[in-house]
Amino acid sequence: MNSRVTMVLAGLLLVGAVIAGYWGLSLSQPPQVTEVVVAEPEEPAPAEPLLDLSALPLVGEDEPERVPVVVLAKAVPAMATISAEDLLVEELRVAPPGSFAESQALVGRVVWRDLPAGTVLNESSFETGGPLARMIRPEERALAIQVDEVISGGGHIQPGDYVDVLLFLRDDDRNSDRTVQVVIPALRILTVGSAMGADRSGEPLMPPVAEDEKDSRANRRVEAPRTAVLAIPEALLTRFMLASEVGKLRLAVRSIDEKLLAGYQAGDKQPDKVEELNRQLFQFEKLALRQARQPQPGLAPQRPAGIPVYHGSAVARQYP
Repeated sequence: MNSRVTMVLAGLLLVGAVIAGYWGLSLSQPPQVTEVVVAEPEEPAPAEPLLDLSALPLVGEDEPERVPVVVLAKAVPAMATISAEDLLVEELRVAPPGSFAESQALVGRVVWRDLPAGTVLNESSFETGGPLARMIRPEERALAIQVDEVISGGGHIQPGDYVDVLLFLRDDDRNSDRTVQVVIPALRILTVGSAMGADRSGEPLMPPVAEDEKDSRANRRVEAPRTAVLAIPEALLTRFMLASEVGKLRLAVRSIDEKLLAGYQAGDKQPDKVEELNRQLFQFEKLALRQARQPQPGLAPQRPAGIPVYHGSAVARQYP
């Protein structure tokens, strides 16, 4: 046999032996298990509910109705005549009491006090008179009395409070009975010292105090007010003055729970109450008249002037 053929056969057998050995080795090992991770299916996101257009209100269906209100477009000084450029009509949900809806009727009218921009105009903007005149009704009068810390409830009464006026009568030569009586109940306090209350509609008459002015007031020495102004029915005015002359007055503050100020601003006048008080105060009038007729103790009665009689240069007086 040719040696070359023998070498080729030997090479082929060697290659076959290597292949057979590798194949046997691979078959002898256990098969590798490949872990397969199965992804869980994601839950579908909840579908957004469809917008119910029928539940939505139509444009302007539930919107509150607005009303025109005339306000000042700029500040107006006192004694100035209103022009069309000074006025502005605003649409508000609620019209303030006494406001105007049209501006034509206000052109040409004269304001009697300084009004800032944005002021809602009403009839009080064109009324004359001071603040006290705007705080009372036509059947009332504003009367000031002298007070101290004892008379004015320890100095704690404020404008807008209601008080009962008490009269204390001492027993002396002119009055044999020592009594304490209520002269007039439920009188409204208008001012205490320089502090002022509100007008008939409830609008404050005192302007807001600036911060720098508050600091300056805090550094000042606080003095007790010496006067208080009360709103007195006209029918009881003279009787109240007579009562204040025959004795000493005290002010008893009434509870805020009685809602007397709210009733006053709502228009409660109570004419029957005034007539009843007018009948009860007759005794003070008689007492004041009796004291006026009696001579003051310690004073000699005044003699009449007499009639002068002339005898030449001498003058003599004759008394009847």
